[in-house]
Amino acid sequence: MKSTLTPLFAALLLAGCASVGTVEPSQLPQPPAMYKGASANDAAALTTSWWQPFADPALDDLVARAMAANTSVQAAASRLALARAALGSAQAARLPQAGVSAGAGRSSTPGQLVPQPATQYSAGLNLAYELDLGGRLLHERNAAALDVQAREQLLADARLLVQANVARGYLALRALDTERDIVRDTVAAYGETLSLTEKRARAGDVADLDLARVRAELAANEAEALALDRRRLELETALAVLVGEAPSTFSLKPITWTTVLPTVPAGLPSELLQRRPDLAAARSQLDAAQARVGVARSAWWPSLQLTAQGGGVSSEVSNLLKSGASTWGVGLLAALPIFDGGRREAGVNAAQAQLQGEAIAFREQFLLALKDVEDQLGALALLQAQEQASARAVSAAGQALRLSDARYRNGLVSQLELLDARRSELANKRAALQVRSARYQATVGLIRALGGGWSSQDAVKMAGV
Repeated sequence: MKSTLTPLFAALLLAGCASVGTVEPSQLPQPPAMYKGASANDAAALTTSWWQPFADPALDDLVARAMAANTSVQAAASRLALARAALGSAQAARLPQAGVSAGAGRSSTPGQLVPQPATQYSAGLNLAYELDLGGRLLHERNAAALDVQAREQLLADARLLVQANVARGYLALRALDTERDIVRDTVAAYGETLSLTEKRARAGDVADLDLARVRAELAANEAEALALDRRRLELETALAVLVGEAPSTFSLKPITWTTVLPTVPAGLPSELLQRRPDLAAARSQLDAAQARVGVARSAWWPSLQLTAQGGGVSSEVSNLLKSGASTWGVGLLAALPIFDGGRREAGVNAAQAQLQGEAIAFREQFLLALKDVEDQLGALALLQAQEQASARAVSAAGQALRLSDARYRNGLVSQLELLDARRSELANKRAALQVRSARYQATVGLIRALGGGWSSQDAVKMAGV
């Protein structure tokens, strides 16, 4: 029997000694030397207060309130606390375990003609320690530690996402306030045009059709102003949720939009991408999956547990601690599964499949992050040129409107020409505002894509000053 089990035991040990499943570095995506929209230069350091260069106290206040009360951030913090508790449990499993026990029982002694019931009291100290032959406990502890790292990074990512959403919502609201002012100014201008047209209609200088056209334009712009009011309400309530407050008690008064647009440094090396908290979390999850392959393979090792106990048994509680009532014992418990129907092999296969899945997920997330950065860099470059063209269009449309208005008042052009000029100016002003707003949104999007912002010192350094 011994000669039969020896080769089997050796085979099980060899299986347990097999290397933990790994992912080759070549299988993981590597960042390019630099992005398409950036020049070669030194790396810019990230800052946890990336929104401060916007120099907007209202934005600073909103971000602070969101960090204190946002429910998504609180949920991520709760998941981190749970992961830390699991790590504590995994660390405790590698330490000796000690416990005390006490009991009392009443029984009769067999073999007596008249059984006499007696009470027995017991008290003892129990010790146990598992010898981690296959490294199962170590791998479980490492996996739990990596889970904590992943949760810490996911908490940082949740904070960054909320900060970015607050900034985007706030900047969109300020842009909308400016657009509302433009539309209201247009409504006022149409009101003046309507008054003038009504006077000329009473004098018989214009037809009823011209009067109807002005009234239609005025009503259409009034409706557009109300639509912008509705959109502002939606943005305001969305910000309320982000800062963790009830929409009914949250409000932001319209103010002049003076938020500074931070300058993006000339060089943004791709190493910045590696600081993204979501990518760091994905890598920690990949490493944790690798550690769990080790946990699964350690099931092929025998488990050994050292035990020791000592105490006393007596019919009197006062005698429990006397030498005559003491008992002790030590033991070694060994367990080695021989046939499990393929359960351990299936566990290893499942762990390896999970590892490969995490590697694929990491690669996909990495590529999407690269795309996000490239999109925002390209958008910023194009939006800057588009803003310059929009400014020229606004200037030309304003000049055309002033000329048309003067000529209309002098009866040199028809009302249709004046209305067309006013429509053109309004459309160009709103288009220019939307381009400006898009630049702010793209800047926040780039900061989010890079995992944070850059300091002014880094910007100076990268510009070569």
